[in-house]
Amino acid sequence: MDRHKILIVEDDTDINRLLQRILVQDGYDTIQAFSGTEAKLLLGLETPDLILLDLMLPGMSGEELITSVREELKLDLPILVLSARAGLETKVAALKGGADDYLTKPFEPEEVLARVYAALRRYKIEAGKPEKDTEVYRYKKLRLHPDSRKAEIGGQELPLTMHEYDILYLLIKDPEKVYSREHLYEQVWKGGYYGEDNTVNVHISNLRRKIAAADPEDEYIRTVWGIGFKMA
Repeated sequence: MDRHKILIVEDDTDINRLLQRILVQDGYDTIQAFSGTEAKLLLGLETPDLILLDLMLPGMSGEELITSVREELKLDLPILVLSARAGLETKVAALKGGADDYLTKPFEPEEVLARVYAALRRYKIEAGKPEKDTEVYRYKKLRLHPDSRKAEIGGQELPLTMHEYDILYLLIKDPEKVYSREHLYEQVWKGGYYGEDNTVNVHISNLRRKIAAADPEDEYIRTVWGIGFKMA
């Protein structure tokens, strides 16, 4: 079986080497970059299976690299942010910008490995999933096409990330069901739920913003206070 290759982007040499050692000991191959600019150059030469990314980098920042990966290089691979910046606004911005997960420093090696494993498993499952669901799901003006993984409102395609699409797919398949944050996290990210994690809220917020841009007159996703989310 091929070994997964992980790009570590971290300007602190000691932390970069520590992450490299942790990952190699767990059976991964690694590529090391010490600036955002170097990471972008490496991504032009080869495509890793996952990026483990610091935000505070010399030259090109982590946020700028995320934007470049998603919009310029058009790479759909997991990006895990590992940063000392623990503020909610920073986390939200990174997740909205295209990161898949966010861990704060100092970190436990076991949690880094668990998040890496969960992200890779999720992408592997998605890449190998047969396209059997050809039904078009309809809700108000929203149309979801599982065969092409596209969502549109009034003929306008919504620019959804993989996780945003998966959340919307779960909700629209059973519009009367209320999904808890824990259930959504476990179904979409295929990993253990950390109660303090804001990932689900951010992705729901992203979905609402993108849907509202296409149809500002109607509500599509409703918060059921104390429980979770459902179609409105």
